[in-house]
Amino acid sequence: MTLRHLVLLRFKPAATASDISAIERAFCALPQRIDSVRELEWGTDVSPEGLAKGYTHSFLLSFDDAAGRDAYLPHPAHDAFVAQLKPLLDDVLVIDYQPRATA
Repeated sequence: MTLRHLVLLRFKPAATASDISAIERAFCALPQRIDSVRELEWGTDVSPEGLAKGYTHSFLLSFDDAAGRDAYLPHPAHDAFVAQLKPLLDDVLVIDYQPRATA
């Protein structure tokens, strides 16, 4: 069953626009480097509600199943991305879920 991996990022105030752009490009390159990633979509917060708590970026990865996600997490390309991200990261929120259809 499909598994979604939702990642929300909050960057440190010192992170520059150039730093953040590099992270966006690096994250978006992961599906080409890791076979188990079936789809990736991302965007930045545009909500008028002001409830984002400083999180500005959302990345949603799709996997065929939990085994695909489990192959992604320790993958060397993912590890390299995390190493690039960590110095700029203030906080991260990750939620994995299996999508359900609405009734």
